[in-house]
Amino acid sequence: MPLPQTSLRFSTQKQYTETSDLLAWQNTHACLPGPYPTRLSRPPESLWLKRREEVVKGRARPGPFTQAQLDEFEEKGFLFLPNFVSGEELEVLREELRYLMRHENYLGRDFSVTEPQGKEIRSLFAVHFLSERLSQLAHDKRLTDRVEQILGGEAYLHQSRINYKPGFAGKGFSWHSDFETWHAEDGMPAMHAVSASLILTDNHHFNGPLMLVPGSHKVFVPCLGETPQDNYRNSLKNQQAGVPSNEALTRLIEAGGGIKAVTGEAGGLLLFDCNALHASNANMSPDPRSNVFFVYNRMDNRCQKPFAANQSRPRFLAHEPGESWYP
Repeated sequence: MPLPQTSLRFSTQKQYTETSDLLAWQNTHACLPGPYPTRLSRPPESLWLKRREEVVKGRARPGPFTQAQLDEFEEKGFLFLPNFVSGEELEVLREELRYLMRHENYLGRDFSVTEPQGKEIRSLFAVHFLSERLSQLAHDKRLTDRVEQILGGEAYLHQSRINYKPGFAGKGFSWHSDFETWHAEDGMPAMHAVSASLILTDNHHFNGPLMLVPGSHKVFVPCLGETPQDNYRNSLKNQQAGVPSNEALTRLIEAGGGIKAVTGEAGGLLLFDCNALHASNANMSPDPRSNVFFVYNRMDNRCQKPFAANQSRPRFLAHEPGESWYP
């Protein structure tokens, strides 16, 4: 189903219609607005902007994806590959996750995020620096060849993390586009990034699987509300800035034919576009849900000054090409 048309008055050449708006933005954020204005102080005149970049840029590159798979990714904004890893390899990764999650030196650190009302670890960041095994996985050609087919060029790791939802205790994540956050707070210029999420436990409808809106990656939804200082300290537990409006979500969900929950057995791999709207519910079951998550950004799209925040987020959330990071 095609996306509904809107009376879009923002344009890629001129995001603001009044000079005072631009001056106010510069005074507040000390940075220029990019092609995707967001974290606005007043409601935009339209619900969304058309995406400027192609979704699949490397169709001509050799790689493991078929043209049909690339077509599916381009249309939906995501693709699930069952049984990406299995057997002993899967069990080694699970054991590595258990080791990292109970590492005493990581508890209470800024790169280790706990549940909003608990002490259980919700997310552990920069895991490809914390674990040699996960670094090997992140650079495995089974992953990177697929990433480069989508992005059309060499990529680096912008972010890595483990997400974990303990049984009955794991809370949900609000609807959002990762690119909106990375653009606003990390300074990612364009939509040349893709996320790879390897599920390490069975994901079913009751333990808080990832939910996506098919087709939502084709537009950018500007969000209302300026970025608070050190927003990451709260947003990683309970995101409030950078959340799309209910009206935009409703129309995009209707246009996409509903919400898709990604369920499957442990070892499956989900690849999804950086701008795909996604969320997850709380874990209402006794079964924990966990995944390891890598974000690949194209080399020529490295982050700059944030487009809608006063300062960049810490390095454990937004890495540079070739950097070394230590906890």
